[in-house]
Parts: sequence; structure tokens; C-alpha cells
Amino acid sequence: MLYAIVARDVTDSLEKRLAARPAHVARLQSLQEEGRLLLAGPFPAVDAADPGSAGFSGSLIVAEFPSLAEAEDWAQNDPYLAAGVYAQTTVKPFRKVFPA
Repeated sequence: MLYAIVARDVTDSLEKRLAARPAHVARLQSLQEEGRLLLAGPFPAVDAADPGSAGFSGSLIVAEFPSLAEAEDWAQNDPYLAAGVYAQTTVKPFRKVFPA
């Protein structure tokens, strides 16, 4: 089943994000290689594709996991969480409708 992982950043997270990004991206690449990643990306803190020093306010990951518990476990082991980038993460079942 698909699960949406929505994370909210701490204030001024950009430096921590940049430091932890290689490990975070490596985990996402593993999901992609396994064919389990639907989409992933950050929420810019300002209305711009490249927010520059404003950074990001959080992230969204939609991926396939065997269960909610396994999706939650995966989210709790994210390098961004360990590095103090994320203040909070929420994991919810997700049902993709569009595009078909």
C-alpha cells in the first residue's frame, strides 16, 4: 500500500538539511530502485522553485510499504530526523487516484 510521509522542518533548517542530504537522498534512491517510490520532494519556504537562503519548510514522500508500521519505522529512521531537520513527521495511508 502507498503511504504519505509529511514532515515539517524546524526553523532555519537549511544548514542541517544540506549536511544530511546525501544520506537522505540515498534512502530515497533505494526506494526508487525497488520500484516503491511514487514521489518525493521538499516544500520551499517561499513561493519559488529555488528558495535560496529561505530554505524549506518540510517534505513529502509517497512510497509503497508493506504496512503502516513499516512506513512509520522507515520515516523514524530518516537522516533528516536524526540530524534535527524535521520537527515532526506524520505517516498516513495514501490512495492514488490521478493520474490513472
